[in-house]
Amino acid sequence: MTNSNGWIKSTCAYCGVGCGIEAKPTSDGRLEIRGDAEHPANYGRLCSKGLALGETVTHQGRMLSPSINGEECDWDQALGFVAEQFNSIIREYGPDAVAFYVSGQLLTEDYYVANKLMKGFIGSSNIDTNSRLCMSSSVAGHKRAFGADCVPGCYEDLEMADLIILTGSNLAWCHPVLFQRIKTAKAERPNLQVVVIDPRVTSSCEIADLHLAILPGSDVALFNGLLAYLAEHGQLDPDYITAHTEGFELALAGARQDAEDNNTLSCITGLSPQQLTDFYQLFSNTEKVVTVYSQGVNQSTHGTDKVNSLLNCHLATGRIGNPGSGPFSVTGQPNAMGGREVGGLANTLAAHMEFGNETQHQRISDFWQTDTLSNAPGMKAIDMFDAIDSGKVKAVWVMATNPAVSLPDSEKINRALEKCPLVVVSDCIADTDTTRHANVLLPAQGWSEKSGTVTNSERRISRQRRLLPTPGEGKPDWWIISEVAKKMGFGHAFYYQHEADIFHEYCKMTGLGNHGSDQRPLNLSGLSDLTPAQYHQLSPQQWPVADKSELHHHSQELPQHLPHKRLFTDGVFATPSGKARFVAVRYQPPASHTRKDYPLVLNTGRIRDQWHTMTRTGLSARLGEHTPEPYVSIHPTDAKRYRLNDSQIAAVTSEYGKATVRVDITQNVKPGELFIPIHWNDTTSSAGKVCSLITPDTDTLSGQPEFKFTPASVAPLSFRSEAILLLNTPRDISEFDYWVQQKVSNGYLYRIASILPPEQLMPRLARYCQYENGKELSYSGAENGPYRYANIQQQRLRSCYLIASDLQQQDVDWLNHLLDEPIDSSVERSLISGRVEGKLAGGKTVCACKQVGKNTICQAIKEQGLSSVEAISRNTQAGTGCGSCISEIQQLLDEQILISSG
Repeated sequence: MTNSNGWIKSTCAYCGVGCGIEAKPTSDGRLEIRGDAEHPANYGRLCSKGLALGETVTHQGRMLSPSINGEECDWDQALGFVAEQFNSIIREYGPDAVAFYVSGQLLTEDYYVANKLMKGFIGSSNIDTNSRLCMSSSVAGHKRAFGADCVPGCYEDLEMADLIILTGSNLAWCHPVLFQRIKTAKAERPNLQVVVIDPRVTSSCEIADLHLAILPGSDVALFNGLLAYLAEHGQLDPDYITAHTEGFELALAGARQDAEDNNTLSCITGLSPQQLTDFYQLFSNTEKVVTVYSQGVNQSTHGTDKVNSLLNCHLATGRIGNPGSGPFSVTGQPNAMGGREVGGLANTLAAHMEFGNETQHQRISDFWQTDTLSNAPGMKAIDMFDAIDSGKVKAVWVMATNPAVSLPDSEKINRALEKCPLVVVSDCIADTDTTRHANVLLPAQGWSEKSGTVTNSERRISRQRRLLPTPGEGKPDWWIISEVAKKMGFGHAFYYQHEADIFHEYCKMTGLGNHGSDQRPLNLSGLSDLTPAQYHQLSPQQWPVADKSELHHHSQELPQHLPHKRLFTDGVFATPSGKARFVAVRYQPPASHTRKDYPLVLNTGRIRDQWHTMTRTGLSARLGEHTPEPYVSIHPTDAKRYRLNDSQIAAVTSEYGKATVRVDITQNVKPGELFIPIHWNDTTSSAGKVCSLITPDTDTLSGQPEFKFTPASVAPLSFRSEAILLLNTPRDISEFDYWVQQKVSNGYLYRIASILPPEQLMPRLARYCQYENGKELSYSGAENGPYRYANIQQQRLRSCYLIASDLQQQDVDWLNHLLDEPIDSSVERSLISGRVEGKLAGGKTVCACKQVGKNTICQAIKEQGLSSVEAISRNTQAGTGCGSCISEIQQLLDEQILISSG
């Protein structure tokens, strides 16, 4: 859909908020990006990652052509080879010897075709998705309680609630647009209360009225305590429980066992009795409550029980299906919900139809016209890679994801891929930790080239539209899968001319037998008769859409007044009885336990400006500036105990591996706990991959891995020198002991540490900076440095390095933009002296959206006497983009006030 000014409506490539964007191609092949003011997910807002989407559209690093065993080939050869190898393996070892590992980065149409090929025609259920890592515990919890995997509420409920509970969710960094919607609502209605439940102090605590820093893994005890409190104080809804639920007494009995002794409950959760009472009273006394939960709940060996413990509390009070009330699972990927709908998980069939239901199985067999539909769940992600490692699975097709980085126990995953006889990878990026293991590489379209649909966390389907031509020979994922299916002999079922054909088929499937006692909330029948033109023009639709008359069109009404569809408003659920099910759960400690050699609890998560394994956000210079290196957050008490200094390099070790990261000493984590972000990998760092540490323990029901509780140790590492290396092309610098790669304007910046002294490190770095001709600037200090060097040609910097025994106390952020700037005499002086002058002096980036640095903010505070974040924003523009940097601006303000007060 293109408007008269050339802006094309599409969707953001990142989290499950599903923000609408408008994009306009520029003359240099890039994209200008702005928020879509008409899209009901964001009403024009975008976060720092969304605003930088145009910077990540590049041909650099793209996979441009198919290849077999490292040799380029044409599409017919590659597709024929894959089909022949799959058929050969299936003939010899059976259909379960092959597997697909897919991704929430796929569009719904891609997902649908992949699931159809694997379950419907290969006849195995060995297709699973990286969404297993982020929301499968929610899926299992929803199905146990509601009878189907459904998020009941709408984003609108966040603005209508009187109490919002953020549990296991750093919404401010991971779903910033939703956080800004809550923040705005709270500013308009100060009586809106916010509770943050998180072991860490995060940016989400900025708006919290109550922060509950629970002990990792204790969520079930906390919510069981709440259920018992509600019963004890007469705060249940007995009419709702009787009319619309079953199993309440068993659930309450289990909850009371956990909450029988208030001191024990306090000990389990790490919260004081007063904190528990404050939270329980707040929930009890507030009618409109939304509980937003995410990975801190899901990524656990008991994640499903955690989900059901909080669902129990909403069911017991009837706070579900009503405006401003309900449990709300927010997903991590742009199409995690769409993948759940079509059957992308190994333990579901398709369109919310399930294994074990013979009627539904026959319906799908008839619809797909197949007699080989799989009849049992397949292997979930961790089990799948265990089977690859053991040799049970002989071939795996990885689509649009990077399991060599993102799955726990990375050493095992890489070992499994290395020994697997056939590894097929379809991706848009050529060099990832996973593509390095591939026998066959298939170039897929990237985000800006793909066309199809995605479904966000509030069940809203949006069109992702093609914005740019595809470089090289890249193809849509659905086309690649369909062509392999044809060559395997299943052509009659995969002759799609356009993604609209697939969408039509999928929507029609959701209506199969969807009535009476077999009625399923997921119903897109009303979208099944769209013409290709109508599909192309499709505006965001929230399911269910059972009739074409329910379609929303942009011209109908203002976006703020769109109809919002809540589920279960009538108290009828998708269970055989029509009643929601309470699930009796009991607190159980995490599967792993700290011990003498691993005394600390490692938690993992995202940072503000990066996404997953950085194959996309890592291409943006501005997104890399805020947090350029992997780090471990540790409390000052533990830092002192383990002889760690702030910003030094340390080794974090578990029984599964080791990571090498910077030390971040902070009060934001509690004693005994560590935090490391998930984004770095073997392509962007020497040893910053956190998943090399993570325990492979999983939830027995959901199969979701435990990313929030890994026993670990930490120890300082000694290096004799540190360096910054700035180059205009990427280089292999793996010879150095410690290194991190950061994309900067027109090049790459490498942070290096070495066991060599500066004078011995200098000649090794010099080899990367050798060019013919050009002006050379250099400075050599005493025997141990510092050493500085720059190579300039036609007033442009081609390379430079800085070496010292310690660079951490020096401002080096000014180097980030040097490759983008004409080199005048003042810049030359800075390169030689190390003292920053003029326009280079902005300092470390704080606001990625507006590119405002720390020095600029602090200078404005001091020189103009600014005393509020609002004043700083007006003066510097910092914080006027997505707003996720506001807590950091507040911290700088507090520090400057403290300094000025003496």
